[in-house]
Amino acid sequence: MSTVQGAGVVVTGAGGGIGAVLARRFAAEGARVVVNDIDAGKAKTVADEIGATAVPGDASRIVDEARDALGGVVDVYCANAGLGSGGDAFADEDVWAAAWDVNVMAHVRASRALLPEWLERGSGRFVSTVSAAGLLTMIGAAPYSVTKHGALAYAEWLSLTYRHRGLKVHAICPQGVRTDMLTASGTAGELVLTPTAIEPEDVADSLFEAMAEDRFLVLPHPEVAGYYAARATQNERWLAGMSHLQQKWEGTTR
Repeated sequence: MSTVQGAGVVVTGAGGGIGAVLARRFAAEGARVVVNDIDAGKAKTVADEIGATAVPGDASRIVDEARDALGGVVDVYCANAGLGSGGDAFADEDVWAAAWDVNVMAHVRASRALLPEWLERGSGRFVSTVSAAGLLTMIGAAPYSVTKHGALAYAEWLSLTYRHRGLKVHAICPQGVRTDMLTASGTAGELVLTPTAIEPEDVADSLFEAMAEDRFLVLPHPEVAGYYAARATQNERWLAGMSHLQQKWEGTTR
C-alpha cells in the first residue's frame, strides 16, 4: 500500500493478537515499524521477526522514544493496547481506573504528543482499536464497554476537529477476534463473541481497506453496522434484546 511505504508506524499492544498482526502487516507493506508492548520480551520477539524496533513500556508514554527510533517522524500511530476489563457496576474502583487509563487516556496522551507535528505539516494518521462494544455494549463487562464508548467518542472528536487539517482517523470496531482477550472473556465471550469470531488477520485487512478509502469506521464484522443502526433507531427494542441476552448469560452462570 503506497500510503504506508516508508512511513514511520507505531503499534501499541503489539506483543500479540491484533497488534502483532498489524505490526507485521505494516512491515510487509514497507513501513518502518515500532513495536510497543508492556511485555518487553513479547515486543522484542515480534520486532525481531519483522525487522522492526521494540519500544516496550506504558503505551501512553512512549511517543518520544518511538519518534526517536523512527528518525524523528511518526506518520501512523495505532492505539491498539487495551484492557478487556470485566465486571459490573460494583467492580473495584481500581478496575474502572485502569480501564479508563489504558482504553481512553492512553489515546489522549498519545495524541497530545503527536498532534503538534501532524498539524504543522498537515498530515498524520491515528488508528484507534475500539471494539464493537464501543458502538454497542458487552454484557458482563461494564468497565470495558463504558471505556470503549469513550475511545470511540475521542476518535470521532479527533476526526471531526482535525480532518480539514490533514489528520486521518480510523476506529476499528470488531466483535470477537481469536486472541487471548477473547479467551479471557469467559462465558460471556463464549455466548456473544465466539460464534462469529474472526482471525486478527481479518482485522488488518479491514483496516487497510478503510485506509485506502479514507474511511473512519472499520467494521471487520459488517453486520455490526446493522446493530448500530438498530441501537439508534429502535432503541427500546435493542435494549430489550440485549436484556434477553443478559438473562440468557446469567442462566449459564448459575
